[in-house]
Amino acid sequence: QLQLVESGGGLVQPGGSLRLSCVASGFSLDYYTIGWFRQAPGKEREGVSCIVSSDGSTYSADSVKGRFTISRDIDKNTVYLQMNSLKPEDTAVYYCLAGVNRLYTVQAMCDTSMMDYWGKGTLVTVSS
Repeated sequence: QLQLVESGGGLVQPGGSLRLSCVASGFSLDYYTIGWFRQAPGKEREGVSCIVSSDGSTYSADSVKGRFTISRDIDKNTVYLQMNSLKPEDTAVYYCLAGVNRLYTVQAMCDTSMMDYWGKGTLVTVSS
């Protein structure tokens, strides 16, 4: 069974850090672009950061550049999102998605329409 399972969410104060993990089971991430997307209450889902697992190329949205870092551990079939300098506006459910690599840039792949598998999400709350 193909699955993506997120973990690492929680409550953190503004300026704090969290690291999210996304573990894939039932398939290898080698041939996929993996992305972290988020959805805040009343807002549309947005692509936060994506990585092409085979070559490590990445894309991050302007809203998180310099604060969030996406990485992967091929041996563990896991993708991480290190989130630093968190702000209240980062509060959202964070989802891990995976899409089969296509002949597009990683930025173009970082869109829900390009993704084939979805995790159930993990809640991140940034509040004092």
